[in-house]
Amino acid sequence: MDSAILAAQGGTDPTRFVLVGTSHAGNVGAAARAMKVMGYTDLVLVKPRHADVTSHVEALAMASGALDVLAGARVVDTLAEALDGVTWACATAMTPRDFGPATYAPREHFATLATSEHRVAFVFGPERTGMSNDDVYRCHACLSIPAHPDYGSLNLAQAVQLLAYDWRQAQGGWPVVPRTVDPQLADGAAVAGLIEHWQRTLVEIGFLDPAAPKKLLPRLNQLLNRAALTTEEVHILRGIARAVGARRQRD
Repeated sequence: MDSAILAAQGGTDPTRFVLVGTSHAGNVGAAARAMKVMGYTDLVLVKPRHADVTSHVEALAMASGALDVLAGARVVDTLAEALDGVTWACATAMTPRDFGPATYAPREHFATLATSEHRVAFVFGPERTGMSNDDVYRCHACLSIPAHPDYGSLNLAQAVQLLAYDWRQAQGGWPVVPRTVDPQLADGAAVAGLIEHWQRTLVEIGFLDPAAPKKLLPRLNQLLNRAALTTEEVHILRGIARAVGARRQRD
């Protein structure tokens, strides 16, 4: 289903994330959070090290606001069970496997996959070893996240976040709500008043010699013109000048 329709209906995408043989409960919680940020909730765990991983203290801490995704995760014994109902499974592996499915960069593969009707799953292997050959062979494609050739090792939750992001973008993405800013630019009179105020203050503190001002004020004027100050910013700068003058009088 199109992500825009899902958003309008308040629903979630049916994409499944499968974590095989996870050893660190915190990674499961962090993966749940990574999924929820991109609007995914279907998490399946295959024989995790901690049988109580969905309620484990480390997982709960790392899940943060995605406790619902963590609580809804299903624990199964085999990858075959985890892929029940899936029509296109993507393995994740840093290097291609002999006799395995074709390996793609995620964005390259997603450009085509996002236009299909497949029920998609992304499969991640254990933190220490990655996916086994047998598990990779069960998948239709293998995804390799482009990384520096000298060091391509990613934390499990980081890999989940990267794939979840690219997959969501391929599906249309979520809209970015712009921050509405309508500043009122200061007019010439306001900037001239600021210059005059600074001139008095600079003379008071001995920075400017009124008998030989040279080109300081014209240069300062050009600096402020380039800055395109808002009315509020002029008020701030005049406030600073007042504070400097007041301190000078006290001293």
